[in-house]
Amino acid sequence: MDILAKLDPDQLSLRDMVAKLAAERFAPHARQWDIDRTPLPHKDRKELADLGLLGITLPERFGGEGRPLIDALIVLEELAKASPIAAWPVFEANTGPARVIEQFGTEEQKQRLLPPITAGEKTLAVSISEPDAGTAATDMKTYGRVDGDVLVVNGVKRWCSGAGHSEQYLVYLRLDDALGSKAIGAVVVDGDTPGVSFGPQEQLMGFRGICSADIFFDNVRVPIENLVVPAGGFSKLFTAFSIERLGNATMSLAVGQTALDRTARYVRERAQFGRKIADFQMVQGSIADMVMQVEAARLLIYAAAAEAGRGAPSPLSASIAKCTANQMSKTVSDLAIQLHGGYGYSSEYEVERLHRDAHGWALAGGTLNIQRVRIASEYLGLRFDQRGN
Repeated sequence: MDILAKLDPDQLSLRDMVAKLAAERFAPHARQWDIDRTPLPHKDRKELADLGLLGITLPERFGGEGRPLIDALIVLEELAKASPIAAWPVFEANTGPARVIEQFGTEEQKQRLLPPITAGEKTLAVSISEPDAGTAATDMKTYGRVDGDVLVVNGVKRWCSGAGHSEQYLVYLRLDDALGSKAIGAVVVDGDTPGVSFGPQEQLMGFRGICSADIFFDNVRVPIENLVVPAGGFSKLFTAFSIERLGNATMSLAVGQTALDRTARYVRERAQFGRKIADFQMVQGSIADMVMQVEAARLLIYAAAAEAGRGAPSPLSASIAKCTANQMSKTVSDLAIQLHGGYGYSSEYEVERLHRDAHGWALAGGTLNIQRVRIASEYLGLRFDQRGN
């Protein structure tokens, strides 16, 4: 079974082009970027834009290519195999907050906000979580008060990937005093707006080079025309979340496939007791488990992407793909470390980096447990209130 053989010639050509770019341009720097926690240099982001990769799913009238979601996932996987840092701008533009603008923004907002993203001039990051509102996102307290033609924003955001490096932020916030999700909307805030400040960069286990920091909003005055989602629109944002979850799942797929590829090469070369370690049955069993899990995750991701077309997959398909791929990447990268032995514990072979990043993707965009709740909810047609009241 080779699902990649079902890609059309244009998709195969795209995959080969990006794989070559990733191997030549980004892979040689991946280890050092991880060590130094280096964000992707602007010149490299601009090259991704010049190749059309930052707008591959965005409409042509905004500088994009209008391709289906699967094409963006093909690009994401090949870049992320080399380095998640290289893949990050593509993730944000094609499966992240830029898609919220494309899905729910006004025509004026799309014309103003999307072309700089596809051109590589700006990156738009998403900011949802807060110190007391992670999984329970509807507990957020960041507040936007209308004052004439501006929105005055106050609050604190946490775990914002891209914070301090991205030029713009799609900030989820409360717009009135209604309870739960009814008051929540989203507004685009420029990072250099007076009153916006950033905490120190988080020293994360993985995702090194993908900036993460607190964002502080102190009477930040944002033009009202930057309000993308008004109060009460939080529920429809699950459409955008479903797209993002397939991007997340693909980043996990890249971790798993890279761990498998590195391990397959290693067991063919490494000898113990006078034999290649690939000759030992327990090694063969582990390789087989890795192959099965990687291929299962890819099938689920591609099935959800086929369902999405140029839009979004169903929440059920997206959560199944994300949960499966996240768990796969943790398991497969752990097996890679075991099969590499002591070398797997060394940064030189980079499989320990893969394992660190695997845990990050399983936390980002909704944890494994939350995905399981979502899957059960969608499958049973029931709504489960985690507050229990």
